[in-house]
Amino acid sequence: MPTLIIENMGPTAIPVPAGATLLAAIQAAGHDWPHACGARGRCVTCRVRVCAGWALLTPPTEAELRYRAAGRLRPDERLTCQSRLSAGEVRARVPRATQLPHVQYGE
Repeated sequence: MPTLIIENMGPTAIPVPAGATLLAAIQAAGHDWPHACGARGRCVTCRVRVCAGWALLTPPTEAELRYRAAGRLRPDERLTCQSRLSAGEVRARVPRATQLPHVQYGE
């Protein structure tokens, strides 16, 4: 099964079921993850910085491209509510700006 590795959360390996967004997989694995707009691609609180495996993710959505053009999403970041992984392993990190105060993160 495709896997998302969150490097600064342990690291934590999260299985990503076919067709699921990264956010849905993260939540199904029992992890708390910010998503202020309810996973509709209308904010950037669910973003993740992709460290490896970028090409394994679905292409950026219109919402992601719009945020990137506005400077609100870095070129190495994706929205977990918009991204899907169909095969392989993606390594990522939670950006400091969206880290939750009650979750332990490594640097």
